[in-house]
Amino acid sequence: MPHTFYAPNLTTSTYLLPEDESKHAVRVLRLTTGDAVELVDGVGGIFQAEVADANPKRCLLRITSEQRIPRRAFSVHVAVAPTKNLDRMEWLVEKTTEIGIDRLTFLRCARSERRELKLDRLEKIVVSALKQSGQAWLPQLDELTDYAGFIPTLEPATSFIAHLAEGERTALSQVAAWGANCCILIGPEGDFTPAEIELALQRGIRPVTLGESRLRTETAALAAVHTVHIAHEFYAAANANQTNEQ
Repeated sequence: MPHTFYAPNLTTSTYLLPEDESKHAVRVLRLTTGDAVELVDGVGGIFQAEVADANPKRCLLRITSEQRIPRRAFSVHVAVAPTKNLDRMEWLVEKTTEIGIDRLTFLRCARSERRELKLDRLEKIVVSALKQSGQAWLPQLDELTDYAGFIPTLEPATSFIAHLAEGERTALSQVAAWGANCCILIGPEGDFTPAEIELALQRGIRPVTLGESRLRTETAALAAVHTVHIAHEFYAAANANQTNEQ
């Protein structure tokens, strides 16, 4: 497979790699003039290209063909309180990008151990995971956001809160495919506070469970993304079978 490069805002028939990637392409990958490569722009475009000038400081690529990948019929949005250990959030960003997530919001909750978060490193991980997994759409990463201010922005009909408090909860797999969009709230390592849970419930956001096990924050967020995908696959297959039987 040709090596993939990230090329945001690609609008011309050629693309000049940044100096660091030019050096990597020519010195490390040993690409030479005429070698095939692939470009992805993060907004649905996948481009086949070839090396036009193998300059280690200014490697020029020439586009040979273009493919447009439409967005999937549903979107996955997870809002999660980042863990104190940043490595676990880096892992989460990488794996959710590989599976397919559209938006990841970081929440500042009452029990959050991490009160600040810089996105620079996480954005680079997203790009790397995008290239590795063959995805065409770059996920949106949101800055650390106060929980109380975030809740009113959600659509209650397609938003869910996964918490560990007592009370009736529905399996996420049973409701994740009800709409085209889905947002799941995942709390910090000490869970949401009773007040935070009540705020979500008052908004009409429904409580859900991800299974019988007590999951770590990053595991719960990844499980939620995967559950949404499986729910939609099952829903699409059921509809196809019903249509075939009619």
